[in-house]
Amino acid sequence: MSNAPTTFRGLTLFPFQRKAIAAIFSGRGVLVAAPTGAGKTLVADFAIEQALSDERRVVYTSPIKALSNQKFRDFREAYGEKAVGLMTGDVTINPDAPLLIMTTEIYRNTIFESPRRLDGFDFAIFDEVHYLDDRERGTVWEEALIYMPPHIRPVALSATVPNVQELADWLAAERGLPVDVIVEEERPVPLTHKTWIPGRGPRNLDEVRKYFGEKKGQSRDRRGRHAHKQGHRPHRGPKGRRPRRKSRREIQRVLDEASYDLIDYLEKRDLMPAIYFCFSRKECEARARDNQTRRLLKPDERRRMLALFDDLAARYEVTDAESTRILRGLAGNGVLYHHAGMLPIDKEIVERLFTTGMVKLLFATETFALGVNMPARTVCFHSLTKYDGISRRRLLARDYWQMAGRAGRQGIDKRGFVFSILDETEITHADLDYLQSGRTEPVRSRFNLNYSAILNLYKRVGDRVPDAWERSLARFQHASGKKGGKKGGNRNKQPGRRGRHARLIDARLTVLKDLAYIVDGGLSRKGALCARINGYEVAVTEAYDEGFLFRCDPVQAAMLFASIVYEARPADQSAGPTRHLKGIMVPFSLHMEAVAQHEASYRIHDVTRGPDFGLAGVVQRFAEGMSFDEVLDFTTLAPGDLVRTLRMTIQLLRQTAHALPAGDPVAAVLHEARNRIDRDVVDAKRQLELG
Repeated sequence: MSNAPTTFRGLTLFPFQRKAIAAIFSGRGVLVAAPTGAGKTLVADFAIEQALSDERRVVYTSPIKALSNQKFRDFREAYGEKAVGLMTGDVTINPDAPLLIMTTEIYRNTIFESPRRLDGFDFAIFDEVHYLDDRERGTVWEEALIYMPPHIRPVALSATVPNVQELADWLAAERGLPVDVIVEEERPVPLTHKTWIPGRGPRNLDEVRKYFGEKKGQSRDRRGRHAHKQGHRPHRGPKGRRPRRKSRREIQRVLDEASYDLIDYLEKRDLMPAIYFCFSRKECEARARDNQTRRLLKPDERRRMLALFDDLAARYEVTDAESTRILRGLAGNGVLYHHAGMLPIDKEIVERLFTTGMVKLLFATETFALGVNMPARTVCFHSLTKYDGISRRRLLARDYWQMAGRAGRQGIDKRGFVFSILDETEITHADLDYLQSGRTEPVRSRFNLNYSAILNLYKRVGDRVPDAWERSLARFQHASGKKGGKKGGNRNKQPGRRGRHARLIDARLTVLKDLAYIVDGGLSRKGALCARINGYEVAVTEAYDEGFLFRCDPVQAAMLFASIVYEARPADQSAGPTRHLKGIMVPFSLHMEAVAQHEASYRIHDVTRGPDFGLAGVVQRFAEGMSFDEVLDFTTLAPGDLVRTLRMTIQLLRQTAHALPAGDPVAAVLHEARNRIDRDVVDAKRQLELG
């Protein structure tokens, strides 16, 4: 610690930053857990500068492409264009740069496919490493941490979680390298949490407890229990009926009024800029429209805001786009919205405007809280429950703090403010107490190897692939949780192959053998192709092996690959294709259904999903030259969702073309298919270059 720097980039380091930098300085790995806005990214900056000064390389991984793109711009501004590269699947720029930004999927793929490319790297920075708990993508993080080359030191950054030491113990055991745990629980800008009770305004927890007590007493009286004790008849409403419960529509009207009152309160008390979180895209836009008549900007601010907006719109070449014009109308009054259904370019414009401080009121979904450093003075929650795809549930405390942590701008605000509108039909005082306590849920492993990962491991260890479970965080946590077990456990004394995870790996390994991906103890040509594709690998491999791709021209190939990545929502409606995928659509769908049935026979529940051709007509029109704005007329998909689907299609086309043997004629068809749809606002590289 004594030899480590006490300042960095002219800033005096906080104690936790000094400890983390001392660990890096001494040659160890580090896991830093700190609240949003506390300054943990400075630790990553130090690791980067140390690697670059030694003429070594560093990889920076992030959970989402938007954060990767933001880091690419920030680092390129700090270190110069030649020093920084980007690999996200959508875009590859300067891949031999000393500072290489990757999504975690791309980094994991590099580890499996060409680990020698990582020989010159000193550090791998894992931003938001608590994403290990993500149901869909957590396994990728585990694989990257377990299998990355031993000479690369991890610098892991996390929100504060209660089992951070457990994560570090597992990581140290797998890496064979000490991993220092640095925990900071204090925020540089403290937060004040208030609950907004409709009709009553902001209240602290004690006042909310009293309010619930009053409501309970009134409810008891209405039911007549209290009256019975006094010897009176139960209270009844007109004609002897009990008072009617409010309908959901009436409750929503009360919450809407509370929302408007809360924003009035923020405006009058100079508590802006504010991020107002809603958990519905439509609600974000509707609330922005409802507040667009507010004049939150002074005349000179309005002129500067619109001038900057017009400059960004011209730079991104979207001045005439309808969605951009709508945003401009809002921006002039200091109000905007941000959600995943927007065009990526529109989201980029909103983010850039927000960093100026002139956006006084931003309605956003939770994606705005991930990673990118965009704080405000105040954060508001329209609701503390959200629909998770199955039912409504209370927010996780980790989600709440990720979003609440955007409140309070370091160096500007002495205190940040967090307001939550109370819907007492869904949230109790105990819920509020839990969310505001600062206690968060532990990170739990989601380890679940896909077919591509199993095949890559099979090349190394053969039938011992199920032993991969032994290295997982899931196994480590299972061992830790055994009664009387020592933290971390003794690997040799713990059972390996319940376990549920190991059984699933065994089942998938058997399926791969049944379907001839593995033949005579090695990977077949089919298996080798599958191993080089990550995500939708079985569907793509079957499409190639069964000859479906050989029947496709470039437009049909784009339609087929889009059907593999697209998963329709109930409300999605799109026009059908004007040309049929004759001999492809029905046979391929039936074939993939048979594959899924085979998986299910081994009790594999998350079977390979078959194609969904619901977007085929839109993709066909775009691949044949129609503009993006024109094809939007043929679908109800939000623009951002359509861009995301097309970019996923492009990524899968690129992966597959590169995975095919040299000279394979299908590769040329896939390259042409990619070129036909990698254009207009879908072109991610163009967006980065314009920005």
